[in-house]
Order: sequence, then structure tokens, then C-alpha cells
Amino acid sequence: MASSPLLFLSPKPSPLLLHHHRRHLNRLPGISSRCRRRFLDSFVARATKNGEPADPPDRILAAACYLYPFLDGVHYGRFVLTQFPALQLVLQPFVPAIHLFRSSPLTPSLLFFTLYFAVVRNPSKFGLFVRFNTMQAIVLDVLLIFPDLLERTFNPNGGIGLELLQTLDSTVFLFLLASFVYGSTACLLGQVPRLPLVAEAAERRVM
Repeated sequence: MASSPLLFLSPKPSPLLLHHHRRHLNRLPGISSRCRRRFLDSFVARATKNGEPADPPDRILAAACYLYPFLDGVHYGRFVLTQFPALQLVLQPFVPAIHLFRSSPLTPSLLFFTLYFAVVRNPSKFGLFVRFNTMQAIVLDVLLIFPDLLERTFNPNGGIGLELLQTLDSTVFLFLLASFVYGSTACLLGQVPRLPLVAEAAERRVM
């Protein structure tokens, strides 16, 4: 325990140091998984330059990364937007970004490789706060493969199959929208968002 304060005084905590401390926490009796997670979340929030909370540029960059999966999956909202036209007004500011994202079939792939190799795999320039949130956005986008495969495999034209497709698409869209709002807002506030289904996978890749 004598080495614990050094974790927060280090100018740039390394992923290996965090991994070492994670193993130390796991060995302590009486420490619940929730307490360990809160500690690690606090550590990620502090894992920027000079041990200070994430500065504004890092917060903005981390928040912007959540646009990637949202823009890639916004088409799943076609049924929801038809039923609730008011949502179209909410999404109106993102229309230029949606058009730009879909201007070329290569754009999603280019963004994927840029975010992964230039940000996530670049600890010398980006702290854990940015890299963790970027990886969460990437994992969230990768999960879109599954509803896409279901659509391409079945592609119903009517009946209960079409109703199930509408339910699936609407659920995916609402989850993406909630993840975008929650993730980007938390990042702008300097907090660490943990998205269901993706947080654990993202944590393993960057820590």
C-alpha cells in the first residue's frame, strides 16, 4: 500500500502500472467488484497529463468520438423517426455530419483505423481518458455488425418478420442515441462513462 500515492503523483500513469494496481486490488479480501470499478474509474479520470482531471481539449475529443458509432448507425432510426417526427428536429444539426459520413463507403473504415491506431494505440500522445472513451465508441460501432447481419439475412417484407425488424432497428437506434448523449455529456463534464455491453471490452484493450 505504500506505493499507492505514487499512482496519482505520476505525470503520466502507464497502462502497466494500472494493470499492476488492478491485480493488487483483486487480491485484497473484502473489496467488492463495485469498489474496484469505482477506483479504476477514478483512476481513468485522473490519467491525463500531470495527474490532473481531463482538460477541455481531451474532453471535447473524447466526446466527439461517440459521434462515430451514432453516425454509422443512424439509419436504424428510420422507423422511430417516422413515428416521432419531433426527433427529426433534434437530429437536424447532425444532418451535415451524416451526409459527410455517408459521402463515401470508405469513410467508416478510414475513421475506424484512424481512431484505433492514431488514438487508442498511441499512449504517448493521448491519456487513458481519451483512449478509453475512443475504444468504447469503436466497440459500440463493431457491435452494429450483428443487427446488420440479421437485416441482410432475413430482410422481411411484411408480417411479424417486419414488425420484429422494426423493433430491432428502433432498439438499436435508441441505444445508440442514449449512448451518444450519455457518453459525450459525461466526457464534456470530465467524467468516465461506462456503456453497457462495451465498457469491459474497451477497458481490456487500453489498460
